[in-house]
Amino acid sequence: MSEWKQKRFWKAATSAPEGAGFTVLLDGRKVKTPAKAALVLPTEAMALAVAAEWDAQEEVVNPNTMPCTRSANAAIDKVSIQHGEVADMLAEYGDSDLLCYRAESPAELVTRQGEAWDPALEWATQTLGASLACRNGILHAGQDPVALKVLRNKTHAMTPFQLAAFHDLVSLSGSLVLGFAAALDWRPAADIWALSRLDEKWQEEQWGTDEEASAVSTRKEGEFQHAKRFFDLSI
Repeated sequence: MSEWKQKRFWKAATSAPEGAGFTVLLDGRKVKTPAKAALVLPTEAMALAVAAEWDAQEEVVNPNTMPCTRSANAAIDKVSIQHGEVADMLAEYGDSDLLCYRAESPAELVTRQGEAWDPALEWATQTLGASLACRNGILHAGQDPVALKVLRNKTHAMTPFQLAAFHDLVSLSGSLVLGFAAALDWRPAADIWALSRLDEKWQEEQWGTDEEASAVSTRKEGEFQHAKRFFDLSI
């Protein structure tokens, strides 16, 4: 990403049609990815978002302020090349999904998990066609292979841009079901993120807030929200 360290040389960043998609132009010059691939984006909305990030740069380009550009680069330079491997890795979350491993005690936490997580699993059964079973405790127990195949096929069906966003939705939440729930608008992303943090919130209520852990969680929530936005931009 050495080119990102350069000073701003362009006056205007704009979007333009490019083949079956759209690209970003800096004073008419096409932007390329760090791997020197053509930056061809699937939707005009994504191209406009990326162009806005380039247009917002001041004297020195700061990639930390360009989340859509970074996600697009990852989709082209990494995910598109390793699509099958990335999809397989994410699909594996289904066999050990966060929502399926429940506390055995105390009763209040058991109840809270059931009330919060059961609706998500019911949604997965009805909408995704994949029924996952719950377990008490943390020991792994495999899920129904038929349900896992359904989830795997749906993951593999995503485009590289969708999969790049889906990677963060799943890995940050620790749940394949919650990743799909966010991507498919089951509930607002903020609510889905809160479901993924249920156990941590419980611990905070019992023992108090750890400022460092809270800061990490806040950063990850921002990344989760961005992943949801990028997924939407890819459609």
